[in-house]
Order: sequence, then structure tokens, then C-alpha cells
Amino acid sequence: MEKINRSDDEWRKMLSSEQYRILREKGTEPPFTGEYYHTKENGVYLCAACGNELFSSDAKYDSGSGWPSFYKPLDSTHVESETDFRHGLTRTEVHCSRCGSHLGHVFSDGPEPTGLRYCINSVSMKFRSSGGKR
Repeated sequence: MEKINRSDDEWRKMLSSEQYRILREKGTEPPFTGEYYHTKENGVYLCAACGNELFSSDAKYDSGSGWPSFYKPLDSTHVESETDFRHGLTRTEVHCSRCGSHLGHVFSDGPEPTGLRYCINSVSMKFRSSGGKR
């Protein structure tokens, strides 16, 4: 996959101020407010910055956390992680492997078969529906 590298000015022109705050400055949207928190349609969630396919609706579940949650990425090479020490906590941040945009965090309290909970900001994604409800 070809990496996308843009300057801060280029990202600011492409993204809304809220998208820039979350995707490029590693912000977080308030819980239970995201556009995709309650989405039950079939489809694929894409990176809002570059269109990289991130998660399938098949792996989405209601974690009760307040953010869209998935137990695995659509393709493990499309999401990367790194240790995040901000806010006095040690967490695992996840970002788009194509453009480096911040998506959210992954925790080890998810359902089987992976035991993972990818807790993702709705602002970090766009949804491509394939029709129908899950």
C-alpha cells in the first residue's frame, strides 16, 4: 500500500476542523455522540482522511463504551498501533497505515474470537453501505 504524506496545511484544507483535531492532533470525540455509534447497516468503514478500508460492519459490536467498536480490522495491514502515554495512561493508539491518521485506541477487553476492542472515533471514518441491516 502506498503511503500518503501531506503537510499540515494540506490536511487542514482537506479536513473539517473537527476531523483535523481528531485525525491529525489525536483528539477524541465525546462518547455516545458519534455518527456511527448506532449504525447497524452492512458495509465498510473507511479512513475519513484517505479512504483506506479499515473495518467491516461484520466485526462491529455494541461495547457500551460510547464509540463504534470492532473486534478486528478488515485487513490487519490497514491499521497500525503504537503505545500512547498521553493523559497519564498507557494505552494502544491505532492509526491508519496509509496516511497515519489517528483513529482511536484498541483494548484487550473485547469479544471472541480476538478478545480485542477497537474503540474508534466516528469522525475518523466514513461509511460505505453495502445495503441491508445486520
